[in-house]
Amino acid sequence: MKRTTTKLADGRELVYYDLDESAERDTVDRRLLEPVESRPELRLDLATGDWVTIASHRQGRIHHPPTDACPLCPSWDGHHSEIPAGDYDVAVFENRFPSLAGRLGRCEVVCFTPEHDASFADLTEDRARLVLDAWADRTERLSALPGVEQVYCFENRGAEIGVTLAHPHGQVYAFPFIPPRTAKMIAVADTHRTVTGGNLFEDLLAEARAATSRVVLAGEHWTAFVPYAARWPYEVHLYPHRRVPDLTRLTEAERAEFPGMYLDLLRRFDRLFLQQGDAVTAVPTPYISAWHQAPKSGGQELALHLELFTVRRSAGKLKFLAGVESGMDSFVNDVAPEAAAERLREAAA
Repeated sequence: MKRTTTKLADGRELVYYDLDESAERDTVDRRLLEPVESRPELRLDLATGDWVTIASHRQGRIHHPPTDACPLCPSWDGHHSEIPAGDYDVAVFENRFPSLAGRLGRCEVVCFTPEHDASFADLTEDRARLVLDAWADRTERLSALPGVEQVYCFENRGAEIGVTLAHPHGQVYAFPFIPPRTAKMIAVADTHRTVTGGNLFEDLLAEARAATSRVVLAGEHWTAFVPYAARWPYEVHLYPHRRVPDLTRLTEAERAEFPGMYLDLLRRFDRLFLQQGDAVTAVPTPYISAWHQAPKSGGQELALHLELFTVRRSAGKLKFLAGVESGMDSFVNDVAPEAAAERLREAAA
């Protein structure tokens, strides 16, 4: 993997990741940009103890631009995007409209491919592996920044999720605090260790593998399964068999197996919902794919794993968070986890 680091016209960092060690990418941003003005603010919710980010400058971010004005496509004559090069493998840059910035963390955009109409599932295994290596590299570098507590790599896909740019991309957040879901998992894992003497995530993986009815895919180094108490209609967790705290600790063998399994999962998600008409046409499945990594402090029991889920519960229906879920954070799932796992197994190519 070759890494090329440069600066955009307003001073933000841009990093190219290439499979070809001899690749040369244009590093000159020819736009005239004003410096980024972002002053996010963290406020503590005294009723819950959760940190809330106030980022009012994000109201002005780009919203569903036409394809020929996409800021994530490569640049060409007459179109200068966030990526100066005319082509790239993977590109990562600081978000121009960040939720977190400066002493309050950092937000980055990860462009998976220069192909505007593609998706992560369309990548080759080599290119998917390059994205994994880029995630690991960003985790290592952002974790080293002063004040960063946790690095979160994720992808949102689909307008139903709220995505404002159609080009295939994800994001990386470097949090200056431990987010609520992570804090909750750490507390439960610590209690589990005290009560059982074992690690919560190792035991969850072992239980799923033993039950088999909720396993979707199993390899030599990874297993994908539907959790026993899945919150979303179709939700899959992907665990390495060896407990590690974050992406940087994966071995070569674990990294090598991941792309094939992950691409298989994404393609199964796309085959889940088919619209019947004059022809059978696949409807792209909206999803969130989220890496959970241990924070820098206080999370020794938390194990690296990926959570993939969709807000779609059937071909024509979305799962909206109802009052009990949005108001009380108490989820109600319309699809039995065992049934979801069976459907995903059946969605193999």
